[in-house]
Amino acid sequence: MPDLSGDLLRVPFFGRFCGVAIRILLKMKALELACLLLIIVPQVVLGTHDVYIVTMEGEPVVSYRGGVEGFPATAIDLDEDMDITSEAVTSYSLHLRRYHDKLLDSLLVEGTYEKLYSYHHLINGFAVHMSPLQAEFLRKAPGVKHVERDMKIQKLTTHTPQFLGLPTGVWPMGGGFDRAGEDVVIGFVDSGIYPQHPSFSAHKTDPFGPVPHYKGKCEMDPVTRRSFCNGKIVGAQHFAKAAIAAGAFNPDVDFASPLDGDGHGSHTAAIAAGNNGIPVRMHGHEFGKASGMAPRARIAVYKVLYRLFGGYVSDVVAAIDQAVQDGVDILNLSVGPNSPPTATRTTFLNPFDAALLSAVKAGVFVAQAAGNGGPFPKTLVSFSPWITTVAAGVDDRRYKNHLVLGNGKLLPGLGVSPATHENKSFSLISAADALLGSSATKYSALDCQRPELLNKRKIQGKILLCGYSFNYISGTASIKKVSETARSLGAAGFIVAVENSYPGTKFDPDLIDYYNSSTIRDWAGRATTFQATAAIADGLLPTLYNSAPQVALFSSRGPDVKDFSFQDADVLKPDILAPGNLIWAAWAPNGTDEANYAGEGFAMVSGTSMAAPHIAGIAALIKQKNPKWSPSAIKSALMTTSNTLDKGSHPLRAQQYSTSEIMTLTRATPFDYGSGAVNPKAALDPGLVLDATHQDYITFLCSIPDVEHSEVSNITGSTCSSSSKVQQRPYDLNIPSITISQLRGTQTVKRTVTSVAAKAETYTIMTRMSPEIALEVSPPALTVLPGASREITATLTARSVTGTYSFGEITMKGDRGHLVRIPVVAMGFK
Repeated sequence: MPDLSGDLLRVPFFGRFCGVAIRILLKMKALELACLLLIIVPQVVLGTHDVYIVTMEGEPVVSYRGGVEGFPATAIDLDEDMDITSEAVTSYSLHLRRYHDKLLDSLLVEGTYEKLYSYHHLINGFAVHMSPLQAEFLRKAPGVKHVERDMKIQKLTTHTPQFLGLPTGVWPMGGGFDRAGEDVVIGFVDSGIYPQHPSFSAHKTDPFGPVPHYKGKCEMDPVTRRSFCNGKIVGAQHFAKAAIAAGAFNPDVDFASPLDGDGHGSHTAAIAAGNNGIPVRMHGHEFGKASGMAPRARIAVYKVLYRLFGGYVSDVVAAIDQAVQDGVDILNLSVGPNSPPTATRTTFLNPFDAALLSAVKAGVFVAQAAGNGGPFPKTLVSFSPWITTVAAGVDDRRYKNHLVLGNGKLLPGLGVSPATHENKSFSLISAADALLGSSATKYSALDCQRPELLNKRKIQGKILLCGYSFNYISGTASIKKVSETARSLGAAGFIVAVENSYPGTKFDPDLIDYYNSSTIRDWAGRATTFQATAAIADGLLPTLYNSAPQVALFSSRGPDVKDFSFQDADVLKPDILAPGNLIWAAWAPNGTDEANYAGEGFAMVSGTSMAAPHIAGIAALIKQKNPKWSPSAIKSALMTTSNTLDKGSHPLRAQQYSTSEIMTLTRATPFDYGSGAVNPKAALDPGLVLDATHQDYITFLCSIPDVEHSEVSNITGSTCSSSSKVQQRPYDLNIPSITISQLRGTQTVKRTVTSVAAKAETYTIMTRMSPEIALEVSPPALTVLPGASREITATLTARSVTGTYSFGEITMKGDRGHLVRIPVVAMGFK
């Protein structure tokens, strides 16, 4: 945040605060203090400004059931559609906004603060740019329930439709790829979109009709004066008031429009809902055809992320509020906070998660990236049980170049490039041996980013050997620039080799040792003869592996945390695993997120940011088939049908660091993958679902130890019953997993399953659990009629105390072919 106190002696601040000082002077009748007050009063009132999110007494539109004279109820049941243009919604929304303005005007001096947003649809509150002193004053004001300083958020950054079985197993059930996801609107809270990309074109597909339930608006491009919408893209808005107030927004590079200046937003939108059959071309090569998970779904853009700094929660909350008000069906959030919230007693209670809770109440399914802090535990940035938290998996396709050395050794590598000409071997030359003049003392030229520093005559016709430096990690060097350097110098190819150990990289001395032993040098150490040779094998053709999926090294891991002190929560996170490693999808040519893809229309990017839109798109397919299902039912369908075995029928494995920081594989646990790897075909027909209502989530919040009921009310607007903590425990929430972080003695947990099948089905119930915990379930079998619900009881007993978690599952096998799995996680305590 900028320190505005240093600007006090500038003319605009005198003009802005002169009225304040004069009023005080007149009251004090102390003219001799004039000069002093002109300096000190602005410091007291202004100070260093921050953005704060304030929640108020009174219900937002989505949950208002009447009670304010002159304003009829606006809350609706889940199976109804809210008419956001109705007089009741419009008038109550205006009433809340006016109340926010009136409160601020009555408490704070005009000109010393700036109200950025009024939140009225999902939460009742506002975002305001003001000083910490003003925030403290506002906290004590009547009607104010909670004041929290804004936090920054970050990005959490093809073949996958085939890998997931969509073309043959899922799309035909929705009318084929040309109808898969029809009329479902996915909202993307991200870095915007590049509307000219063919993945978002409305011209090469069947005409897109209107979507009656979506009421979002489309901003105009300030340069071209054309709308960002085209039928495929049905909404496009940007939110940057908090970023501007914080002094972080630069209109020259951040684009004050929905235009994607990053690449990230276009990539996530294409993964979930990009058009089918779009050729992926890069550097003159074609890498197949790309498609979104739900290629006929519509895209609604809510830009909150910007190039250099990420974004702010208050902008994100405004975007979420607007998206739900507009009528999106699915929300994709490939963003998350930098750390657990610090202003509340639990991670689940903050304006961001509260807004998403209201979104779920309004019938919107929410997918959020788990975070990229793996493989370390407790690195998640998505916490709440009403959100579907998505971990990133490595699918079965790998691009693997191989290097064939002149001494016969075969070295595996990574790369997307053709083989050396006619698979011939060429001489190797290191960039260190091709430096011009005194470049070595003036520049770091070994990473091959500056061709003018290298001797073209020496390099021409050889394979250029470049060093992998920290510059690649920091983003100041790129493989794309190496490629341009090699091409401009006439090299036959290039290799980027790790010459020192970096976290997550493998240092293999074979190549370096071979090169050094085969290069003849003079008395001063200058290379005179290059005898090392190598050939690069074809890396354009992918190799498919049965060991997929695996949990990606970077994917954040559980357990979930319930507070800023990282105490374990009784909620399983992440929820599910989806492809998120080396994903081909659309890119903004002006994007800056990945230096290797600058100027390109496609990029192959990794991150849980890429995993979340896979789930958002698959959720759209489920929503299309079952439009009346609640968000929690969709989440349950995804989780209970997921796979815990890879394509080779072996237990899922997770990429981890060894003690020497080299990547290795270990058997994965639910803290790595949640319920398992997504299985779209099975999720369309799960047989049973575990549903949860908005009140169930409120009861969950009220049951968390050490959380005051007033805090739940202050942030969510919903009240706790006086007996909540006695009757409920957090792990009693009816979600498709069971997690008990502190199992003392014996605990009994109940779950309610509801049939969504067309016919009655009898299920046999089995259990599996680590020996430290005894797990029993009753009844051993049950029959569920269509639309009916039945209860099962799980009893967990701690047999031994190990200080580590034990893992297991409840499996319900139906006589009509349905298989329902509920993961169980517990740690025994004395």
